[in-house]
Formats: sequence, C-alpha cells, structure tokens
Amino acid sequence: MTEVLRVAVAQYDFVVGDLEGNEARILEAMARAEAVDADVLVLPELALSGYPPEDLVLRDSFVAANRAALERLAAASGSTAVVVGFVDRATASRVDDAEERTAANAAAVLAEGRIAGIYHKVLLPNYGVFDEARVFAEGDRPDLLFEIRGVPVGVSICEDIWVPDGPTSAQVAAGARLLLNLNGSPYHLGKTDERTRRVVDQARRTGTPVVYVNTVGGQDELVFDGDSMVVDAHGEVFWRAPRFVEEFAVVDVAIAEPRPPRGAAVPVTGGTPARRRPSAPPTPEPMGELEEEVFTALVTGLRDYVRKNGFPEVVVGLSGGIDSSLTAVIAADALGARRVRGVTMPSRYSSEGSVLDSRDLAGRLGIRFSEIPIDDVFQAYLDTLAPSFAGREPNVAEENLQARIRGAILMALTNKFGGIVVATGNKSEMAVGYATLYGDMVGGFAVIKDVYKTFVYRLARWRNTVEEVIPQAVLDKPPSAELRPGQKDTDTLPPYEILDGILERYIEEDRSVASIVADGFDVDTVRRVVAMVDRNEYKRRQAPPGVKITRKAFGRDRRLPITNRFRG
Repeated sequence: MTEVLRVAVAQYDFVVGDLEGNEARILEAMARAEAVDADVLVLPELALSGYPPEDLVLRDSFVAANRAALERLAAASGSTAVVVGFVDRATASRVDDAEERTAANAAAVLAEGRIAGIYHKVLLPNYGVFDEARVFAEGDRPDLLFEIRGVPVGVSICEDIWVPDGPTSAQVAAGARLLLNLNGSPYHLGKTDERTRRVVDQARRTGTPVVYVNTVGGQDELVFDGDSMVVDAHGEVFWRAPRFVEEFAVVDVAIAEPRPPRGAAVPVTGGTPARRRPSAPPTPEPMGELEEEVFTALVTGLRDYVRKNGFPEVVVGLSGGIDSSLTAVIAADALGARRVRGVTMPSRYSSEGSVLDSRDLAGRLGIRFSEIPIDDVFQAYLDTLAPSFAGREPNVAEENLQARIRGAILMALTNKFGGIVVATGNKSEMAVGYATLYGDMVGGFAVIKDVYKTFVYRLARWRNTVEEVIPQAVLDKPPSAELRPGQKDTDTLPPYEILDGILERYIEEDRSVASIVADGFDVDTVRRVVAMVDRNEYKRRQAPPGVKITRKAFGRDRRLPITNRFRG
C-alpha cells in the first residue's frame, strides 16, 4: 500500500460578489468532504468572492464582508482541511505607494474551527484579460507549507504554477510532498493542451503530484471550463474533471516520498497519511470535435450571463442569415425555447426566403416568433429626411436607417416584456466595422462576437449533425445584409475565407502588413482590411460584451487607442 491523502475537489460555479451564495456552496462542499473522510477539500481561486472580482477589491466594505464570511467558514470547519480562495488584506511589507493595491489574492487553510494559515498569490498576471497587478499586492512567502495529516503541502494560486521556477518549485525545495493549485483559468481555443502541458511539466520536473482545481461557468465575457485535474509524481494525468459543468470528486492521491524539510510547515490537522491504493473516479471522455467545445463555451457564456443577471428572456432579431440563426440556436440550447423570442423585421429589400427561413428556424427550435414589417417606418424616416437629403444619391445612410429601426424595435420589446437583446454580429464583422452602431449592434450581450464568420458556418454545420435545426437554405445562401437591392457581403468585403485569414494574423498574432503579405495574401487586400480594422475601433468600444473563445478577443484582450495614426 502507498501513502495517500484523500483530496476532495469542488469544481463549482461561484458568482462574483455573491458572498452569501458562495459561502453556502462552500459549506455544502465542506459537508460532502467531511462525509467521505477527505483529508483536504480544495476549492477554486477566489471562490468566496467569485473570480475575477476586479475593482470590487478596492471597496473596504467588500473585503471586510468576504473576510467575515471566511471567519464563519472557519468556525464551521472540522477534521477536513479546507483550502478556499478569498480576498485578504495585503501584508504591510508588500503594500507600496499605490494605496489601492492593499488587497491580496489569497488562499486560506481552514480546519478544526479555525484559520490555520493564509497564502498570498505571488505571481500576478497582468496580460490579456488579467489585471491583477492593478488591484492586488504580491505575496512574499512563495515557500510557505502547510502540514496536513503529517504531510507538508504546498498551496499556490493559478499563475504561481505556470512559471517553472516559481512558488511551486520553492515549495518542493522546502519539502512539499503534494502541491495544491487553485485556479480561475478562463477558456480559449487551445487552452486545454496548454494548461495540461504546464501542470504535467511541473509535476514531472519536481517529482511531486499536483492537484489543479479550476472554476467553471460564465462571468461576463469570460467562460471557465473547469478541466480540473490530478497529475501524479511521474507527470501522468491520474484524473480529470468534465469540462463546462460542476463536479465534486474524491481522489486518493499518492504523495511524493519524504524530503528533508527546510523549515517548519504551518500545522493544520494532525495524524498521518493513510495507506491505501491510489484511486479516483472515472475520467469522462474528452469532447470530440473542436466545434462541440466552442459551441459548449458559447452556450455556457450566454446561459450564465442571463441567469446570473436575472433576465427572464432574450430577444433575437432573425434575418434568415447564418449569424442570427446560430445565435438563436445557442440561445435556445442555453435557456430553453420558452425563454427565447425570435423577431423578423422585413423591409422592401428583404427576400421572401429570409422571412420563410426565419419562420422555419423558429418552428424547428420551438421558440416564440413574431413578424414585424418595418417598411412603413422606413418610409416615414425617408420622408422626414427628404428635405435634408435633397440632391444626394442614396447611400449607406439609408441602408443603416433600416438596421437602426430594427434595433429600436428589439429594444422596445425588451423594455415592454423584460429580458435583453442578444446581438448577432460575428468577429469578422466587428473587426472591419461591417455593422451598424445603434442598429444590428444593439444588444445586452453578443454571444458570437469572438467567432469568425468561417467558424460560424462550422459551428452551424456541427450543430446540425446533432439535430437539423438550421434550415439548409440558410447554410447555402450567400451572406447579405439585405439593405439594398441585390446586396452581397462580398460587395464590400473580400471572401470570408480570405478575410478571416488576414484578420487572424493581424488581430490574434499582431502581424504587420508586410508579414501577412509574405504569407501569400494580396497586398492591396491586406492594406484595405487592416485600414478597416483600425478605423473601426470606435465602433467596437460601443459593442456589447460577448463570450471570449479566441486567444485575443476584442475588449478585455485587445486594447488599442481609438485615436491612432500608426499604420503598419
């Protein structure tokens, strides 16, 4: 038999700022862990406050309330050690001249009615969607250890394990035989392989098992996919949690061989590790296709945005096109058909097929459906503006009037019946500004705003393999805004296969025009696309939030000045 610690893992969905609700969920996990005689329960990063709390940590009242909740959790703790993330006050030695950085991203270790000790996150990410160095002070005890059942255990938080020679290495050098890592690690394409490689490398390099616990669920634009795991001392993934769903699991983890201690560990619980065979619940089958993974992320993000913010329903403008069709399908899958209202708003330029396809889609999904013609309203606008527009040929001004009328109608419906509008724009359109401010950009959430047009088609085709909900006619028709006779997207934009290739290089990879052209793209096309991206930053600043699924999303990830004359 082998020396093991029984570890309970709570991959839960905690809500930012819901201290009372989060406390209740943690208490429930504590009771479950005690019931199975777990030696330690590990919860995600900042589980008590929710992650990321952003500027809430600058409010004394918030920090005090979360600390009071922690004290109540400590009083309720028993023989199972509990490792829980919360917002702590920074130690005086780590507070610099910036008064706002007086808080710490912390993990408390609770047991037997008390707070046994507290670890402060040392490495604060300050890139991409992360702004932790702005509000948190760094911890100064990277080698802090806790003794649980006689076993020296290292506790670290997220970024602390991503650096080869960071705090986890210091903990192993100090004598740690098990590493517990708390995470708020958001999803993007390729993240699963990246985080697995990092955790496996740490375990293999240090010869120490790692328990990696991540949060799950949607928080504004971020989606957390869970994907918690236990990696043994040889770097083999011993157990893995399902993705995008909550999970409570118990894993008997074989601890590393004893090491000479380099200093005393904080005592938490007494006794010695049990001798039993290492065991874990079955690991679920991984998701199959990439499209399934992304679709699930989008469903999770929309579902939690609506649920956590208390909206009763969503409204989707249906054009008969691929973007609005996919948006409606995601909404129905996320919320149920009864909470989705589809609205088609034909004008004189709308094809009969677009109305029929919208009605067909709504029928397949079982969502509520309304047809509200806008031509009379459009004509009233034209008549009103005729004296001001006299002598000018029709152009984009008249086209955009239709989009803005539709936006006003959708907003009126949500004002009357509650809920929010889910905008239907994709990343390709957002990138080049092929969208109308206060028109089709209207909405409280834009679920596919980080999905390129070519991938929109891939998602739609994948979803139809599960159940054919999107009419084939929608997949077959050329993309069109239908704001003037015979309009096609390719009248304004390069074919999407070319456009998306340029956009991925320019936005995701920050490549220059010359570098993109070197990949075989036409120089004039690249310059035109890049210019469109640059001059439409002002539009994107006014777009609703949406689910991040790529490595670099507009908004939290990509932050460029609106006023900017650099071209290259």
